[in-house]
Amino acid sequence: MELEGSNPLIWRRVVMPAGATYKRLHDVIQNVTNFRSGYPYDGYHLFEFDLIEDQRIVTDNEEAYLEHQHFKKNKAMYAERLKSMPVEMLDFEKNYQERLKIEVRKPSGLKIDDYLEKYKEIKYSYDFGDGWRFNVKLEQTVDDYYFGFPTLLDGAETAPPEDVGGLPGFYEFLEVYQDEKHPEHEDMKVWAETMYFREYDPDSLNSRLKGLHYKKTEWDKINHERYEVIEDKYRK
Repeated sequence: MELEGSNPLIWRRVVMPAGATYKRLHDVIQNVTNFRSGYPYDGYHLFEFDLIEDQRIVTDNEEAYLEHQHFKKNKAMYAERLKSMPVEMLDFEKNYQERLKIEVRKPSGLKIDDYLEKYKEIKYSYDFGDGWRFNVKLEQTVDDYYFGFPTLLDGAETAPPEDVGGLPGFYEFLEVYQDEKHPEHEDMKVWAETMYFREYDPDSLNSRLKGLHYKKTEWDKINHERYEVIEDKYRK
């Protein structure tokens, strides 16, 4: 998972049990960053997966879902509306209806496996105001991951907090947050705390990921004692 436009690159490598829905993938992205719209939190901002090859988006945006459903059920009405549209509004209406043609699905009932295994990459957008965009890439599939929850394997750089103002705002935030002599440093620390901002800490992130349990852990295949892992290639 790579945050577009970040420099140095903010990225995370995660192994997940098969069978995850798009909602669960969203939860994982949220939990390995500093965002707060994934489990166990309620939705703070909207999110969207762009399945370009299937001409489909998967989103929690209920308005977008209902608009697409209305278009599907009333295509004749939309065609008539095009015919009667004033010339100065015609291009806008055409573009609007082209967008409505894109299939919109909800994230809870659709699994990521088929699309990701076929096309290897998914675009993920979060908070359309701050405009966060991630590239989610499938590097490989494995058959020896026996835990029922995701695990962070690797990564780099601290992720931005909520409502920081996109990448420009994030880098301005870091400049103040990391400079103890800056006159606004203490105020920024207080604000960061209210936004649950944490610097990159793999152990802490993996503790959070344990809560995203969506399959049964196969403990009989894991070297453990009283459910404490003794040795495993994915979790220590």
